[in-house]
Amino acid sequence: MNVTFLLNGETVELEGVDPTATLLDWLREDRGLTGTKEGCNEGDCGACTVMVTDDGGAKALNSCILFLPQLHGKAVRTVEGASGPNGEAHPVQRAMVDLHGSQCGFCTPGFVMSMVASHANGARDHDTQLAGNLCRCTGYAPIIRAAEAAEEQPVPAWVKDKPIAAPASPMLPGSSDELAKLYAKYPDATLIAGATDVGLWVTKQLRDLDPVIFLNRCDDLKEITITDDELRFGAMVDMNRMEEALTDLHPSYAEMIRRYASVQVRHAATVGGNIANGSPIGDNPPALIALDATLHLRKGDARRSIPLEDFFIDYGKQDRAPGEFVEAVSLPRQADRLKAYKLSKRFDQDISAVCGCFNITISNGTVSQARIAFGGMAGIPKRASHVEAALNGKPWTRETVDAALPAFAGDFTPMTDMRASATYRLETAKAMLERYFFEDQGEVTNVLEVSA
Repeated sequence: MNVTFLLNGETVELEGVDPTATLLDWLREDRGLTGTKEGCNEGDCGACTVMVTDDGGAKALNSCILFLPQLHGKAVRTVEGASGPNGEAHPVQRAMVDLHGSQCGFCTPGFVMSMVASHANGARDHDTQLAGNLCRCTGYAPIIRAAEAAEEQPVPAWVKDKPIAAPASPMLPGSSDELAKLYAKYPDATLIAGATDVGLWVTKQLRDLDPVIFLNRCDDLKEITITDDELRFGAMVDMNRMEEALTDLHPSYAEMIRRYASVQVRHAATVGGNIANGSPIGDNPPALIALDATLHLRKGDARRSIPLEDFFIDYGKQDRAPGEFVEAVSLPRQADRLKAYKLSKRFDQDISAVCGCFNITISNGTVSQARIAFGGMAGIPKRASHVEAALNGKPWTRETVDAALPAFAGDFTPMTDMRASATYRLETAKAMLERYFFEDQGEVTNVLEVSA
């Protein structure tokens, strides 16, 4: 593949690129830009963070799971390009030095580039912006102080990159129409959206993916449409944009999105990819199923829509034909009754042991509709239909909730693995229903606070 992009302000034109070559490897091995470090090589530690600018603005991304074709037409800044053309330090770099934000230095380039990107965007929620960067030497206090110290400094002109015009590339369709034609021709191709999952197939499993089709130039799949009746998210909507769109409409869902990945990963990860990979522990499907979401699929010129819950057939098996792709997901506008509870060993950026999502409508003190869905409790994201039946039509009382708890055993037979035992999963699922009830009664149930 041929790829064109800006690197630290200079145009790079590459021919015959291996489509699954990562930016990290290319920077270090081909360009000698070794400031960008390899830590985990799976998008978790942030040592490899770079800033990528496209039509949506500047973003911090993990270069270890960023394939070169994903950069076509974009602008990249590494830590070497954070300073000015005459060696001028970026305000973030000066603050890190002045406030002793570095010790061993291995993680520092990643921290700096996350801070450069957030500084360019005027972001001041530094704990969130830096949650995807791990440090084991300095501790975060001097790093956060450095981010705060740089807040009022102007963004240097040299980092204000713009995307560039890039020629069409065969496996980089420019729209969903082009994608439909290309995928019909290569129905066995691997579709690559954000590569936050597929990237690990290459870096960890050493899989040879051929052929591949990249979706990042399909701008019509990045649209969010909000009407009086519906929310519709194109398959290529990244999770930061989805979080932003849901913050006022379904704040519990938005907070769960904030927790399940770092800023870097959320910039790349897409709602369509999270659904299409069919993971039983993907955090989007349970919330979307609880909200009665519809999945929109396309194959060639043919389109069909199905309830999202019907897409998941069995572990590793989805209702998607060869050459068919996820085009969008939609959900009806509704009064917010959703609570999304994510249980994981690490509070932020961890895989769920159990993800329970509850959308229970109460009319005149009676449960008129209950939609409850879980991840991590079966081989697919799945509704708790027995529990729903035990609640529907009943008074919304503690007695009704208690009577419904045994129904969980009829819905789920969870597995035991490194994240949780089957018994623990079942008991915590029950506790989530109880938590929903208590919160709905106005009681405080903050799991981050402990009181006597």
